[in-house]
Amino acid sequence: MDVLVAGGHGKVALRLLGLLAAQGHRARGLIRKAEQAADLEALGAVATLGDLEADADLAGYLQDADAVVFAAGAGPGSGPERKRTVDLGGAVKLVDAALAVGVRRYVMVSSIGADRPQAASGGMRPYLEAKAGADQYLTASGLDYTIVRPGSLTDGPGTGRVRLTTDLGNRGAVPRDDVAAVIAEVLDAPNTIGVTFELFSGEVPVAEAVRSL
Repeated sequence: MDVLVAGGHGKVALRLLGLLAAQGHRARGLIRKAEQAADLEALGAVATLGDLEADADLAGYLQDADAVVFAAGAGPGSGPERKRTVDLGGAVKLVDAALAVGVRRYVMVSSIGADRPQAASGGMRPYLEAKAGADQYLTASGLDYTIVRPGSLTDGPGTGRVRLTTDLGNRGAVPRDDVAAVIAEVLDAPNTIGVTFELFSGEVPVAEAVRSL
């Protein structure tokens, strides 16, 4: 499988690219800075240079892809405007590009709370509003989508065991390792098409949890 991961130098994305490459897939990471390429190549991934914000059309990056994962984000230090241009605008452009070139499979890395952004305050509100808008655009697109909403992300080692639920509105934490493992599993799980779910640490092995959705 040829998979393009947008936001390819992010913490979840790097873990995902490494997993996909190890599984024998062509793992491509869309990155904005050329100096980030070596980190991807060290994982066995292919670095693709492009800019979600500045590039008017992203279709060229999706040529020959079988699936796309949106794992980009403006980051916690960014203001509301960049959250709109990256977390929302970048995701929307990638949906349009997938439609243009016929890439059906689209996995969105969203966030818990995106179902109720109006409940958030401070800097979290524009972030969750952007995520909510991106999720809504994707669900209306007609693509074979899956929306993954992880809980609070941690850098601790993954356990390989998770809790996945389509009953939204929960709270909890999850290691980035396990988020990447779930996304890698989702890409090869047709039962997750059209599904939005939350992801937390739990007791169920990743493959079993994904197949049970």
